Amino acid sequence: MTTAPQPVAVPSFSSGPTCRLCGQRAVVSWQRRLADKEFASHLAWERDRRARAVQLADPQMPEPAFGPMPQPETCTITVFACVEHAITLDSAARVHRATCTAPSANDLPGCDCEPEPVSPPDPDPAVSDVGVVLPPGWS
Repeated sequence: MTTAPQPVAVPSFSSGPTCRLCGQRAVVSWQRRLADKEFASHLAWERDRRARAVQLADPQMPEPAFGPMPQPETCTITVFACVEHAITLDSAARVHRATCTAPSANDLPGCDCEPEPVSPPDPDPAVSDVGVVLPPGWS
């Protein structure tokens, strides 16, 4: 008589982003500027990507054109946190400094930096009040 195979337990893992502190499923994210070493690594990756694109380009076509190289003030990284380690909504809506340690248990629900001010939204070019006549009662 043979014994039936026993089911094997499948290890649980979280799909998607996880908290930087504890590894639980992330529920909040925010942006942080890249630290100097992170930016240097990003810049090296971008140079390598461009070099590979030129190397792999069809010689019968024009050489690939690239925009300007990334600058530190335009690069951010996404930081994730779970419910227990989340920062405030107002703080998460802003870009944090490269030195920000959030989520840090010592600073929760805030962080140890002064995030960048929120820039005003760009005006929607499709919305213009020039020549628009609204019906009576509309404002």
